[in-house]
Amino acid sequence: MPDERDGEMTLNVTRHFSERSKGMRASEVRELLKLLQVPDMISFAGGFPNPETFPAEIIREIVNDVLKKDGGQALQYGITEGYAPLRECVAERMRKKSIEADKENVLIVSGSQQVIDLMGKIFIDPGDTVVISAPTYLTALTGFGSWQATFESIPIDANNMRMDIFEDRMKRLAKRSNPPEIVYALPNFQNPAGVTMPEKNRKRLVDLASDYDFIILEDDPYGELRYVGEHVKPIKSFDDEGRVVYCSTFSKVMAPGLRVGWVVADPEILKKLIISKQSADVCTNVLGQRIAHEYVVRGQIDPQIEKIKKAYKRKMELMLQGMDEFMPEGIKWIRPEGGMFLWVELPESIESDELLKKALKKRVAFVTGKAFYADPRDGLHTMRLNFTHPADDMITEGMRRLGSVVNQEIVSKWDRSKESEDRKIEDALKGSLIGKS
Repeated sequence: MPDERDGEMTLNVTRHFSERSKGMRASEVRELLKLLQVPDMISFAGGFPNPETFPAEIIREIVNDVLKKDGGQALQYGITEGYAPLRECVAERMRKKSIEADKENVLIVSGSQQVIDLMGKIFIDPGDTVVISAPTYLTALTGFGSWQATFESIPIDANNMRMDIFEDRMKRLAKRSNPPEIVYALPNFQNPAGVTMPEKNRKRLVDLASDYDFIILEDDPYGELRYVGEHVKPIKSFDDEGRVVYCSTFSKVMAPGLRVGWVVADPEILKKLIISKQSADVCTNVLGQRIAHEYVVRGQIDPQIEKIKKAYKRKMELMLQGMDEFMPEGIKWIRPEGGMFLWVELPESIESDELLKKALKKRVAFVTGKAFYADPRDGLHTMRLNFTHPADDMITEGMRRLGSVVNQEIVSKWDRSKESEDRKIEDALKGSLIGKS
């Protein structure tokens, strides 16, 4: 029934919302992006590529050429599977990564993030379990969560997901009436922690998928952004049963605004993904697909990746130098080999929520770690820093500001702790004197 307020009838719209929508939550990262509009704010909060790396001039030339040559088709609806020449290009690049694929195994999607939603749609019933790392990509939580999934969280270490804990957990979960449907993995420079899964763990994960009958969603948006060490074969390259669904994107190596990604999957799974996508957006941005295809076939993509890697490696090193220079003892961080993020562990006396409030007053922003956990009670003393978006000089200045805030917070906590201890001693002495009297 409508509510009556001051003689007027107002709609109580919340009662019309679905049960599924009631569990949806806003992205904390997206909310923090509003801070980019604040003057003098240095933001390490977003996951943005740096716009200075975008090949705007080359894309302008491609758009002009495509529209002159085939503007009618480039601006028309496309097939859901995606532009066939682009799918061929993607399949060829996948084969170079040791993933057996042809264009029939490739679906072009509206950014690889769409794959999370489509996978939830075709595999998850309310209450089904998705196994994730802890921490994990925020949109995996919101995406699978919107399909009313439950989560089983596996702690990480320097080698990404803890496989010893994972295997023990799967033995227990396999005995339930509804064992896990999907294991979500970010094997390369994981968002948010920046850790990489070694090859032996990737092989083991595929073996366990066969043993315990689950599907692996391998999300690889950062795989090309390696600055140190050698590339590791994708999880999908060890898959001989069609259990691994691999997805990636042009967002990090060309331009995120194109919203063009892809998924490689077994034909039976791909068919369901295509049907699900038809009801989501009909097809991926056709002009964006044509741009991506031309960019690849003109030989621009690999030089672009090298340019990005050079810029981001420099930015990562600047942030690591800032951590070394400005952070006090007791702060721990993971030194990534690539990607876009630095993961920081604070002392247990400092909660990142409170630290963020003080950091914002100093005009520096980050994302609190709890946003990346299924259980909001976890990650209270952690934070994620993005090093790819800020200008070089802003990274150094931002680390100086953040280091100052952390130092002040540690001193403040120590002073309060000492004051509390002194008070306890005074109370004890008073009690002792009273007893003697």
